[in-house]
Amino acid sequence: METKMRSIDPTGQPVLNRLGTIRRKRVKQRRGRFLRWMLYAMTFMMLSGTLALGWLFLTPSGNEFRYLMADTVITTKHRNWAKYIIGQEALDQRVAEYQRNFDAMGVERDTHVIHLPVTDPSNASEPDEEQDKPLVEIKPISGIGYKGYLMIVSDPTKIRLGVPSKLGRGEKVDSMVKRTGAIAGVNGGGFADPNWQGNGFQPIGVVISQGKVYYDDIGKSKSTQVVGIDESGTMIAGRYSMKEMQELGIREAVTFQPRIIVNGKGLIKNAKDGWGIAPRTAMGQREDGAILFVVIDGRQPGHSIGANLYDVQQIMLENGAVIAANLDGGSSSVLVKDGEILNKPSDKSGNGRYLPTAFLVFEHPEEVDIPNIWEGLRPQDINAAQW
Repeated sequence: METKMRSIDPTGQPVLNRLGTIRRKRVKQRRGRFLRWMLYAMTFMMLSGTLALGWLFLTPSGNEFRYLMADTVITTKHRNWAKYIIGQEALDQRVAEYQRNFDAMGVERDTHVIHLPVTDPSNASEPDEEQDKPLVEIKPISGIGYKGYLMIVSDPTKIRLGVPSKLGRGEKVDSMVKRTGAIAGVNGGGFADPNWQGNGFQPIGVVISQGKVYYDDIGKSKSTQVVGIDESGTMIAGRYSMKEMQELGIREAVTFQPRIIVNGKGLIKNAKDGWGIAPRTAMGQREDGAILFVVIDGRQPGHSIGANLYDVQQIMLENGAVIAANLDGGSSSVLVKDGEILNKPSDKSGNGRYLPTAFLVFEHPEEVDIPNIWEGLRPQDINAAQW
C-alpha cells in the first residue's frame, strides 16, 4: 500500500502551510503600503488644495489669476459660469466695468492722416517699390500661448464689406470669398446669437457697405461704436452717430468694440485689463494707409489658447498701427486667402460660423456687386434663432 507523505521543514511545520502563511503576510503588507500611500496622497492633495485656495483668494497674484479665469469665461457662451469663480455680484460689476471702459475708449476723436502712394501714369514704365507691393501679405504671428496671422492689405480702397446672399441665414467667410471672387476675407461685426446657436443673419448696430446703410438698429439720435473705412481709405473707429458717420463719408463699416489704439497710442494699459484670453480678430491701419488684420486662434490646447486685447494691441503697435479696433472674435475668428481658411477656427465645424458681415479684399472692387440682403426688413422682423 502506497502512502503519500508531505514535506516537513526542520521546525516540524508542513512546507505548504508555511508558504501560504508567508503569502498572506505579504498580501497584508502590500495592502498596508497601498493604504498608507493613498493616505499620503489624499493628505497631500488636501494640503495642496487648501494652499491653492488660500493663494487664489488671499493673495494679490491669486486674485489676479482668478479674475483672468473669470474674464476668459466671460468671453465664451458660458459667461454665467464666471460667478463660480468670482461670485455673481463681482461678475455683474466686472461686465459693467468693461462696458464703461469700452465706452470711454471710443470717445477720443481720431485725427490720423494716411499717405497713400500716388500713382503717376507718366512713369508707368519705371519700376516703383510701392507700386510693386503685393495687395495682400500674410505673416504668421505667435506669442506666449497663442498663434495666428497678420494680414496686410496695402491699398485700403480695395476693401469692401461682404454680406450674406440668402435671406434668413448668415454666410461663412470662405463662402463669401469664393462667391464674390475676393482675394481674401476676415470676419466682421457682431450679431444676435440666441443661446450661442444663432443663424448669423441679424447684425448688431449698423452695417454700411459701398457707402450705403444696409442695416441700422440704433436710430438717428443714438450712437454706436463702429469699425470701418471712409471713401478715401482712412480707417474709422470709435463712437459715432449715424449723422456723424454720413458726414465722415464712411464707405464700409460694422458695429463692434473696443477701439484699442487711437492717434498712435494704445488704450489698454496692461494684460490685466485685456478682457481674458480668447480667439481674436482686430483691424488697424498704418500711416501709409495699409490695413492690418490680426486673427488669433484660441481654445485649442496644444495649438493656441488665445490672446487678450493687450496682446492684440501690442501686435498692432509693433506693426505700425496708428489706429486699431477689436472685431468679433471667439468662434467667429477666421482668415481666408484664395478661398482657403488659413487659421484654425474654434467652432464645432472647424471652418468658421455663419456670419452677417466680413471684410473682403478685391483686385477690382468697383466691379463687385453686393446686394443689400436686409432691404425692406426691420430688426423686429428677423428671427435670429430660426434656421
